[in-house]
Amino acid sequence: MAERLKTCLRPGDTIARIGGDEFTIVLANVAHVDDVARVARKILESFARPFGVNGHELFTTTSIGITLYPFDVHDAEGLLKNADAAMYHAKELGRNTLQFFTAELNQRAERRLALETGLRQALEKNQLALHYQPQVDVDSGRITGMEALLRWTHPELGSVSPVEFIPVAEETGLILPIGEWVLREACRQTKAWHETGFPPMQIAVNLSGKQLLQKNFTDQVRGILQETNLAAQYLDLELTESLLMADAEGIIDIMHVLHDMGISFSVDDFGTGYSSLAYLKRFPIDILKIDRSFVRDLATDPNDVAIVKTIIAMAHTLGMKVVAEGVETRDQLEFLRGQGCDGSQGYYCSMPLSAEEFSELLTDWHQIRRGKCDFKPSATKKRKARQTPRLTARTTRSPARRIKK
Repeated sequence: MAERLKTCLRPGDTIARIGGDEFTIVLANVAHVDDVARVARKILESFARPFGVNGHELFTTTSIGITLYPFDVHDAEGLLKNADAAMYHAKELGRNTLQFFTAELNQRAERRLALETGLRQALEKNQLALHYQPQVDVDSGRITGMEALLRWTHPELGSVSPVEFIPVAEETGLILPIGEWVLREACRQTKAWHETGFPPMQIAVNLSGKQLLQKNFTDQVRGILQETNLAAQYLDLELTESLLMADAEGIIDIMHVLHDMGISFSVDDFGTGYSSLAYLKRFPIDILKIDRSFVRDLATDPNDVAIVKTIIAMAHTLGMKVVAEGVETRDQLEFLRGQGCDGSQGYYCSMPLSAEEFSELLTDWHQIRRGKCDFKPSATKKRKARQTPRLTARTTRSPARRIKK
């Protein structure tokens, strides 16, 4: 048993037998409570396998109690007491489980485990769905594309925020099959809209680093495009600024292969990281998406005004288009148009919609845009003549955050 336990630990961790069938493990250099739960689950999974003894297979149950220093207690005796109490609570719950001594952390670990278990079944049980948020040309008011946003409705937990389940999918590797499903479904639905007779639109799909670094990713994308019969020019792959900085050498060749196929690339949430446009020009980037945090306070923060104007001007100099995220008011939209921004995305034009609702939006958009996105030429000329656009202090908060991945 000790040998099997050792295989579950990290270098620097300590394991000791304190009597009978009880072992104590000390995990050093823990950055996050989820790291502790991850090791504990690894132990549970390891002990789910039988032990071979004299030609026989013996099955055991494992109960794990966890306490955290210095949050729970400051002395060794107290830590052992807390861990022991949590372990017995785990036994009371049916064994083969883990329990934190702190009620708050215990609830968090339980929810995280529920999310991981649920995610493993979400695909096969059709619990995942895509919603689409339009990207609007600020000059013409036409819908030129849309971003595919993943949604998950759990049968017991209800609607789960991507803020919660995307990190779990990343950590467990489930982001790979989920990401492939998202890409295929987004391409399939976009082709269906094209065949319905709507003007050709580009679909933007968010990518994770693990997806992009798959050895067969380029073949996977090529296969999906052939399967759905969607032309490569109508697919835009969105990457975060942090991803481009974290592994530039690993992904730049893959990006060039995909770009040569006709696929475009966007940098999402631009301005929140530490990259520069000079750095980004190394990559085959077609579109910069200005982060919503700069758009939100355009009416009140002159620094945001300066930043947005600079990003638009420099991006255009490098031959990139610019889409502003989080556009929630007409004042914001008019300012962006006056600065030559190419596209907008946000609740002012539409919240993310199901495929059926998005089809209705496309059907009615010609009438909807008259009151939202049409501008009189004379007003545009006057606006461009102003050195500093006048913005009102009115802002509108989104009823829900739009989360990516």
